[in-house]
Amino acid sequence: MHDNVIVKQRVNAPVEKVWDAITDKTQMKKWYFDIPDFELALHSEFNFYEPGNEQKFHHHGEILEIIPNSKLKHSWSYPEFSKEKTLVKWELKPDGDGTEVTLTHKGLENFNHLGANFRHESFAEGWNEIVTQSLKTYLEN
Repeated sequence: MHDNVIVKQRVNAPVEKVWDAITDKTQMKKWYFDIPDFELALHSEFNFYEPGNEQKFHHHGEILEIIPNSKLKHSWSYPEFSKEKTLVKWELKPDGDGTEVTLTHKGLENFNHLGANFRHESFAEGWNEIVTQSLKTYLEN
């Protein structure tokens, strides 16, 4: 059984503006994570920590698919804790004068052995907050 998180949100911003927000590290820092080594290039790898000074969880990703203004797919892993990887996919579809954003985080069952911080509920809560609050607020203000 696959353990996926899917979050859909319509934002009042054109696809190009949403694409820039999810692929420009300067903008990402304002609503998402600070990812200094993020480069929008196929097979580019990036690393980041959750906000704050604790730096408990090292996140690692590799960009696997880029369709400008439509889809960004990358791996998501925690190399200090596990060799397992999951997949994060951002999909953008024009919706009138706005954009429907769909985020899918696939393969979370791969992290079940890591404990409470890596449970489906934690990811669902985190992605919901990121997509429906942080990204939406950033783009609409």
